[in-house]
Amino acid sequence: MDLRINRTRRATALAALVTAGVLVATGCSSQGGKKAQEDSGNIAVSGKAKTPRLKIAMITHAPPGDTFWDTIRKGAQAAAAKDNVELVYSSSANAADQANYIQNAIDQHVDGIAVTLAKPDAMKGVIAKAEKAGIPVVGFNAGLDNWKDMGLLEYFGQDESIAGQAFGKRLNELGAKHNICVIQDQGHVALEARCAGVKKTFKGKTENLYVNGTDMPSVKSTISAKLKQDSSIDYVVTLGAPFALTAVQSAKEAGGKAKVATFDLNKTLVNAVKSGDVQFAVDQQPYLQGYLSIDSLWLYKVNGNFSGGGEQPVLTGPAFVTKDNVETIAKFAEKGTR
Repeated sequence: MDLRINRTRRATALAALVTAGVLVATGCSSQGGKKAQEDSGNIAVSGKAKTPRLKIAMITHAPPGDTFWDTIRKGAQAAAAKDNVELVYSSSANAADQANYIQNAIDQHVDGIAVTLAKPDAMKGVIAKAEKAGIPVVGFNAGLDNWKDMGLLEYFGQDESIAGQAFGKRLNELGAKHNICVIQDQGHVALEARCAGVKKTFKGKTENLYVNGTDMPSVKSTISAKLKQDSSIDYVVTLGAPFALTAVQSAKEAGGKAKVATFDLNKTLVNAVKSGDVQFAVDQQPYLQGYLSIDSLWLYKVNGNFSGGGEQPVLTGPAFVTKDNVETIAKFAEKGTR
């Protein structure tokens, strides 16, 4: 009888010990998991950063009313929301204004600056000031040939010369003979590089046509006049979606054979590709440029990460949008992410 009691007591003690061990192990696992989550740390379960709030300035050369820049800003805002960043956005087509906005950001002691270098010579001095103040600067969208020389940390965008060359080859495949390349901002390095790229690979004749991109009625009339003047022009190459849509109107008004193809995309332009009013578009993914610019500065400030080793850009394009693939792109364009 005593033996059975002792056995029962030993079994009960063993069960209690096992249960306690399980509880201890569970507790350790729970604490370890929590600790691992904290150490992986920077991102909460909700997907929003738990890191101290940063202030990052984004300065662009966006002209008023160009929807391309709405897409860039949307990407930047999405990254800022995820990374617990206060985003300070400023834009002007005037290079002197852009330089002033960078100086304002320096004076506000921001944690980082994302900037476009459409006219890099006007930005050199003030960017040097930012770097001297210990503020990391990344470039995006414009300035591929200048960002390294100016000491920027990273660059996000497409190689405009390569994109232009690919565009010229596509025109050859379509049997084009004579195009005008419409530049809406004379001296803008990225736009000039696109048209130079087209001219490099296009087997026919390429002419640059300069227009005032801030005055769309003037853009329309200038293109129309050129098409009426020279009936041999069979393609109008534009460097932005709004200009492509205006060029479609110009071509119809001129009554000739000229077709329209373009760089850049928006949801209205997607519909124009669907309908055949625009033959194709080159997408450089502006949402991605805006997103990566802000997210890269957060990664650098928080983790010390940066892409490209300070030597190579992160390319976001070019990607061709044609009737063959436009349906795939359309749902994302409708959301404002392509």
